[in-house]
Amino acid sequence: MAAAISLLKRQGISGVSARTIAAECGANQALVFYHFKTVEGLLAAAALRETELRLARYRPALAATGSLRELLRVGRELHEIERAEGSVALLGQFLAGAATYPQLAGASRDALRLWSEEIEAVLLRLFADHPLAELLDLPGLAHAVSASFVGLELYDGVDPAGATAAFEALDRLGLLVEAVDGLGPVANRAVRATLRRSVARTANGD
Repeated sequence: MAAAISLLKRQGISGVSARTIAAECGANQALVFYHFKTVEGLLAAAALRETELRLARYRPALAATGSLRELLRVGRELHEIERAEGSVALLGQFLAGAATYPQLAGASRDALRLWSEEIEAVLLRLFADHPLAELLDLPGLAHAVSASFVGLELYDGVDPAGATAAFEALDRLGLLVEAVDGLGPVANRAVRATLRRSVARTANGD
């Protein structure tokens, strides 16, 4: 699996085969089929293994976040590290392969779900007593945050300035949440009441 990941980073999905994987790790290519049935099966297992390794690496930093802004900062630092290590390019290869190989599509979906669940746990902790908690769909927000960072990682490869602007916009969103935190109980009640009315009008199609 480590050999498959290394090859994907260097050569892309078109350069990965049982032969090249076996040559990369000095093994018999028959072992690919013995353990994983197909090359696609090996890549799917490697995707999930790589995701679990990354989550274990960043879990302490995520657990230490004390605000949405800190979570976004950790995400930005994570992005810089992953880009330098070739993981952004790797993500692009898996997503490209998912369009053709159903097993890769399933593995990519499961890998993204692992990230979303990790972020959801952080959001549930951060917003446990927040005045906006009752108005937020935190599971949906976790998926939105995950999708945003996936998009920004890929976007950064073609428009770094645009990706930087997007990260800065997310940082301002964190500042807005912090501003709400500092309004005090009376103002918080007013904000909640206004937001409830807005949510109700949206639900009614107004």
